[in-house]
Amino acid sequence: MNFIRSLTLRQLQIFVVAARHLSYARAAEELHLTPPAVSMQLKQLEDNVGLPLFERLGRGVALTGAGEMLVHHALRVLGEIKDAEANLQGLLGAETGLLSVGLVSTAKYFMPKLLAKFAQEHPGVEVQFTVGNREALLQKLQDNAIDLAVMGRTPVEIDAHAEPLASHPYVLIAPAEHPLAAARRFDLHELRHETILLREEGSGSRRVAEEMFRNHLFTPARTISLGSNETIKQAVMAGMGVSLLSLHTLPLELKTGEICLLDVIGTPIERTWYVVHMNSKRLLPAGQKFRNFLLDHAAPNLEQEFGSYLLRLKANPGDLPNAAPDVAR
Repeated sequence: MNFIRSLTLRQLQIFVVAARHLSYARAAEELHLTPPAVSMQLKQLEDNVGLPLFERLGRGVALTGAGEMLVHHALRVLGEIKDAEANLQGLLGAETGLLSVGLVSTAKYFMPKLLAKFAQEHPGVEVQFTVGNREALLQKLQDNAIDLAVMGRTPVEIDAHAEPLASHPYVLIAPAEHPLAAARRFDLHELRHETILLREEGSGSRRVAEEMFRNHLFTPARTISLGSNETIKQAVMAGMGVSLLSLHTLPLELKTGEICLLDVIGTPIERTWYVVHMNSKRLLPAGQKFRNFLLDHAAPNLEQEFGSYLLRLKANPGDLPNAAPDVAR
């Protein structure tokens, strides 16, 4: 192997896009190429590497072990090239360039509004964002595939710098017609006969829910694991059970009244949003401006949209003249 002589940056770019989509056709569409052109470039790359990078699976493709290994190196190479370009633009004092931001799935409910506002104020900066689970974002940070990430826990697994953005409350939700919808400050054990809808194993929301169960010495009668916040919200509205979710995933359902917040003692459960970048990453002017923008605007925006719901949950029963009496213990 002699990669310096044989590999091209274009081949690596095509390979990374094809690896992300696991589809030559979709890679061709994104890169404005024809599928045969993508296939030819990838065949040349495989010939240069001397190992197959993809294997056919029905109509799609999957990465081989060699492909899995190469994709991380390719991301780092392309990330360094992108950083070099941005650094040179920074020397010119130009507020331009591409900024890549990673979001955990729960953050996708509020971050696009902030991204849009930043883009309006800084039209020369192109902001791209990708949504993934925590483990995927940590890998992308290490691969230099993203500049910043927004997540709900500090990443102690990697050498990264995390700054708190805003409070991140978790709340118990139920269908609007739930018998305890109007009850004030009742114990979690009143829900002992309920089906509890949980996110999948390893998700941040499930971790918070399981911690709550331990703290309250609570064992649900039945649990169902579902793979996304949207699926859980639809299941709650259909009356399948109750769930603990981030308040920030509920803007539409709370406005329409399709979901209610249960006023359980010990909720809301407060967590924190963080903006994260690698310590080895030198943030360019555009990245610094975006990080500062988030630090200045994330908390006020979330408070404006969700503060009234938190106020009711944190208030004492006597503070609300029309509050329903506490449910019997």
